[in-house]
Amino acid sequence: MNLLIKSATISDPGSPFYKQIADVLIEKGVITRIAKTINEDIDSFDAKGKYLAPGFFDLNCNIGELGLETKEDLQTGTRAAAAGGFTGVVLMPNTMPPVHSKAEIEYLMNRAKNNLVDVYPLGTISYKREGKDLAEMYDMYQSGAKAFTDGNQPVQDAGLMERALLYTKGFNALVFSYPEDTAIAGKAKVHEGEVSTLLGMKGIPSLAEELMVARDLYLAEYTESRIHFSTISTERSVDLIREAKKKGLQVSCDVAVHHLLLTDDALMGFDSQYKVKPPLRTKKDVKALLKGLTDGTIDAIVSQHTPHEVEFKNVEFEMAEYGMISLQTAFAIALEAGLAVDMIVEKMAINPRKILNIEVPVIAEGQKANLVVFDKDAEWIYDKFNNKSKSYNSPFIGQKLKGSVLLTYNNNKLFKS
Repeated sequence: MNLLIKSATISDPGSPFYKQIADVLIEKGVITRIAKTINEDIDSFDAKGKYLAPGFFDLNCNIGELGLETKEDLQTGTRAAAAGGFTGVVLMPNTMPPVHSKAEIEYLMNRAKNNLVDVYPLGTISYKREGKDLAEMYDMYQSGAKAFTDGNQPVQDAGLMERALLYTKGFNALVFSYPEDTAIAGKAKVHEGEVSTLLGMKGIPSLAEELMVARDLYLAEYTESRIHFSTISTERSVDLIREAKKKGLQVSCDVAVHHLLLTDDALMGFDSQYKVKPPLRTKKDVKALLKGLTDGTIDAIVSQHTPHEVEFKNVEFEMAEYGMISLQTAFAIALEAGLAVDMIVEKMAINPRKILNIEVPVIAEGQKANLVVFDKDAEWIYDKFNNKSKSYNSPFIGQKLKGSVLLTYNNNKLFKS
């Protein structure tokens, strides 16, 4: 599809037109010309006062397919992603069956062909995510899996994690660690602290996350392997990873966007829409996470999009499932958390692709058009009518948000809000 984007402020540090206002001509999916003024008799989009950046890329997205399509399928999930400015998503293997063999990888990749949003399914570390035996990791890698994780199931067995790190090192794949020691976390539902005490609920101590971060850093150092930590949430986790990077370890990490804005104070009304895992932490933790983004300790921001049917969330807090949908709101939440546009582009578009060794789109002539146009000042109300997900489990439904994605373009396909 041909398109002329007019008067956009280009927010791409890799572009020769970085921070310039320009017209961008796209023909058959390729940027053919960038200039101060372009006059062509084709469909145009007025982006005056708006930003043009590489399409966002999400390293942590849950879509129900396979087996849980009543929560979300690839069609609705990628539509929500496009509405949120994402042109690429990494699928967690939290499905039924789990993505633990090349058959599931190939099925998902075939299902996602010819989509505006590029889809990258991750394979499991362990067979059936049971944490006992390694899955068919090399076969999955050969079929297109870029990295491996047991999703929201932490790998409790240190020996299994060590073998996974050693094995994937042989073919330069990446292991994602979801850091939680289940023996310490137990069956608690919220962060351990003043709020959990006031609510009369058992808490998950920060130690449950930090012990696992420390363990897997030691394992990565011992095996001289790469490791990526998913959705870190505590001050000490940031400190541990900062220290590891200074030592030269091959470590990266991401943070869920809601952990940059929300604290456990949001739980005072027992609203299960705020029930996530890792749990919402304290203001001190949020401050440390924001500092970690600024100094480069935290490499990426993820949506951790986790859809659920209403019957799994509209129940008593203790019984509710973890997670919220967030593909459409991630950009606005990042802005609300105080992040600048350049920071958001770096953490949501550029670094996530670098972590997976995927080519980073560039706003330049001759390059494939993979981009998003957004207005950081536009206000909009997120409601059940403009929600593109199959599910509605978001605490932001019905709220006015600032920062709107206007246009998403990739693979010669266009989405306009």
